Amino acid sequence: MDVVRVDSSAIVLMVAVFLASAVEMIEALTIVVAAGVSRGWRSALEGGAAAIVVLGVLVAALGPAIVRWVPINSLRVVVGAILLVFGLQWLRKAVLRATGYKPKHDENAIFAKQVEDLEGREPRSSGRDPVGFAVAFKGVFLEGVEVVIIVLTLGTTDHNLGLAALAAAAAAVIVAAIGVVVARQLAGVPENTMKMAVGLMLVSFGSFWSGEGIGVRWPGSDLAIPVLVALYGAVTFIVVRALNAQKARETRKVGRAELA
Repeated sequence: MDVVRVDSSAIVLMVAVFLASAVEMIEALTIVVAAGVSRGWRSALEGGAAAIVVLGVLVAALGPAIVRWVPINSLRVVVGAILLVFGLQWLRKAVLRATGYKPKHDENAIFAKQVEDLEGREPRSSGRDPVGFAVAFKGVFLEGVEVVIIVLTLGTTDHNLGLAALAAAAAAVIVAAIGVVVARQLAGVPENTMKMAVGLMLVSFGSFWSGEGIGVRWPGSDLAIPVLVALYGAVTFIVVRALNAQKARETRKVGRAELA
């Protein structure tokens, strides 16, 4: 695995990976807690731990191979495109939720639905519960796959796979620790704000590396990344303000129609 180095680019990378991993781990934690409450904590925790081990093996196996065999410029173009797609998707959802055009992610509602579904399945076994194990494994693995993609793309392209993996692991540990304390009280986490920040960072990294891959010389080199984050942030702020104004006009129009 790469030797960890820290500079301005690495700090932005670390924050992006940490926030992205935290968002995904919160969603995975909701599933594990639901499986634990409904089917037994032993099976749920074993399922979640097994998924984390499999994901760690994927990072360790694929990361060094990508760095060694794929030409750096080709890697940057491909990774930049992937990050742009991921980032724009996250930004789109965050903007729609911030403006009320899409309902905000409610972890408590998701938790209640998971518990209801699990309690409606076959009765819990006296030992290890295969249903609880499978549900927890699937939840952590599926949410973790996106984390793996982000760790591999950000870490390998910036030659900081060790730092990216460390940031993801830190997010998993912190979210798990918080989960032990607050258990079901996950709705208070400002997930939409985190998704907005992650989306901005992914789009910025995607633009930066795509540009480098095709030969763009960015002013200030890695210092261009925070500038891109600020630029995309300003554009997003303008879009949110415009959509909020549009929604207000639509609300007033509906109100006048009802009065008429």
